[in-house]
Amino acid sequence: MPVNGHEKLPNLKAVIFDYGNVLCLPPTREDIEGSARILGIPPGRFQVLWSRHRDRYDRGDLSRELYWKQVAEDAGTPLQLRQLQDLAERDVIMWSRTQPAMIAWLEDLSASGMKTAVLSNMHADMIRHVRDNFAWLKRVNSATFSAEVRLIKPEPAIYEHCLRGLGVAPAETLFIDDREVNLRAAQAIGIHGIHFRSVGELCSELEAAGFPTLLPKTPSGSASAD
Repeated sequence: MPVNGHEKLPNLKAVIFDYGNVLCLPPTREDIEGSARILGIPPGRFQVLWSRHRDRYDRGDLSRELYWKQVAEDAGTPLQLRQLQDLAERDVIMWSRTQPAMIAWLEDLSASGMKTAVLSNMHADMIRHVRDNFAWLKRVNSATFSAEVRLIKPEPAIYEHCLRGLGVAPAETLFIDDREVNLRAAQAIGIHGIHFRSVGELCSELEAAGFPTLLPKTPSGSASAD
């Protein structure tokens, strides 16, 4: 159910989408293993080090070179510039596979007259890739990316920035994110929230909440994709 405890979602005028693990698919095992191999560390260790300085990178406090240099130093693996660049390029690729059902639903919402937005913690290289390659982004009413505004979820100011771009009140807005901490921050300023776990679960929660524009279903009643 919506994170803020309401069983219904009345009077909504906008839906805000997180990008990572919501509009895009998570990295594959092969993605993680390939990057870990460059650093000479196990995949699990790579994921820990990848996260350690990520907020600073996504906020724009660290450049691409400094971020990956820090990851390599933490791994105890001196790397050449070309290897650092390879890691950066792989990072963009691994987060570039969009979730077809979610993109289709976002576009359906926009076509129906519902305002839509993307609110994501995202570093500058990924922002350029998204803006240059995803035509669907042009159909949203607002796109707020952390490195562009130098704010990051769950800081309240980034939600407020997104709301201003949409021109809606918090109570008129639904936010969909895969991280509980980000949803709680949205809840604190009055935004409705749903914790994204899969397309199928989101579809069920939307239906239970009486949301007027649902994700498409297959004839069997299950969500069209997970």
